[in-house]
Amino acid sequence: MNPQNNMMRTSLTLAPLLAVLVLAGCATAPTPPQAKIDVPASFKEGAPDAAISAPPGQWKAAEPAEAQARGQWWLAFNDPALNQLQEQAIAANPNLAAAAARVKAARAALSSSQADRLPQVGVNFGVGRQKSSAVDQGLPAGTSPGPATAWRSGLTASYEVDLFQRVTNSVNAASFDAAATEAAYRSVLLALQADVAQTYFQLRTLDAEVALLDRTLGLRNENLQLTEKRYKSGDISEFDTARARTEYNTTLAESRGLKGTRAQVEHALALLLGQAPAVFTAPSAPLTAESVVPPVPAGLPSALLERRPDVAAAQAQMMASNARVGLARSAIFPALNLTADGGYASYELSDLFKWNARTWLVNAVLSMPLFDGGRNKANITRAEASLEESVASYRQTVLGAFGDVEDKLSTLSAVRSQTEALDAAVVSARRSAELADKRYRAGEDSYLTLIDTQRSLLAIERQAVQLRGSWATSTVGLIRALGGSWVPAAAPVVVSKS
Repeated sequence: MNPQNNMMRTSLTLAPLLAVLVLAGCATAPTPPQAKIDVPASFKEGAPDAAISAPPGQWKAAEPAEAQARGQWWLAFNDPALNQLQEQAIAANPNLAAAAARVKAARAALSSSQADRLPQVGVNFGVGRQKSSAVDQGLPAGTSPGPATAWRSGLTASYEVDLFQRVTNSVNAASFDAAATEAAYRSVLLALQADVAQTYFQLRTLDAEVALLDRTLGLRNENLQLTEKRYKSGDISEFDTARARTEYNTTLAESRGLKGTRAQVEHALALLLGQAPAVFTAPSAPLTAESVVPPVPAGLPSALLERRPDVAAAQAQMMASNARVGLARSAIFPALNLTADGGYASYELSDLFKWNARTWLVNAVLSMPLFDGGRNKANITRAEASLEESVASYRQTVLGAFGDVEDKLSTLSAVRSQTEALDAAVVSARRSAELADKRYRAGEDSYLTLIDTQRSLLAIERQAVQLRGSWATSTVGLIRALGGSWVPAAAPVVVSKS
């Protein structure tokens, strides 16, 4: 009988069965989960004009927004030094490089899963020597067949018909895993950018404090020289001289301690840039009263779900878990594998590629488990539990994102209010210090009054400097909480009038 006719009859026999199985194929993955989250219409701590009104309780599902450019938000601070630091950190930070490598690995895993959609084709060539018994060859007992050498060469092909979406679910899971890894990379990138900016502004704040203490140290030295001169002339007692010397040394010790703190912050900035602290030096750049900070619109809470990379990562992980439920369920259904093997076989290498040495084999194997000791059922339960966990994690991430923005908004609002109140205090404290100095020099007030006034001025001015830095770092924190994606206003605002 012609082998081609047999093959055709086999195909015709299997065709109805294949049609039934294809029609019976169903989506084994469950419906994508809908996390029940009550999204507020606006942020509680946001300014009245910072949010757009929306129907109460409206929830907007997060759409894939990770491909959108985050933008170089730090450019709004109009600080060339900060711009350069950001470029250095992005180019050399080890944590960011590790996150990029994880993205590369996730994409490779996705490509590996997608390969299962296509037929697998291979080539083989080899030789084998075998000695079979008489029974194996159907010869009479007592016959002693000799060994034989067989040369083989050919092509192999295999393909799994995705009847119950085992391959599809596997690819979907890998695809969402890759999306989650890319979102995690963007989260690391945003965190790095924010850390660089906040550390930089912290360093500039310390520079401003050090400059303030240095100026105060000069004033303390003038006071010390003045008291010593007056003491020698008999106008005051030794008490004022001792007190002036104490104030001078106390300010000197505080200045040196602050410079030590500044060195530690500089080391932290060097590590963010991927450099050893020993080879990195940040020049002194005090954060002045003329420094500007851009206003950051809070926007809608629903839009936050699209901007924050950690929310996108949690959503992708939830969808990957959903696909893995389908993958576990597909294991209990039949699997159809098609294989083909064709080529040549000969006892002599010289006869290997002759026409009469050709050989082929085609298989269509339908298999399914009958008894597995409950393994597949347990795998399904485990996948469903993982899905429940990922849904809860997603909800927690979203709620955490809302809370993070509210915290940053309230912090920034408090800093602005403190700054407004402190501006007037700085002006009055400076005036008080000027009057106290004149009265002391005229002999109308004691040195204790002078030093108390100067000490109060120093404390208020340091608080003003710290608020100036807090305004900048809080703004960066809000940008990070919002996902780093925002549209800057037309004009920045001044940090402080002091």
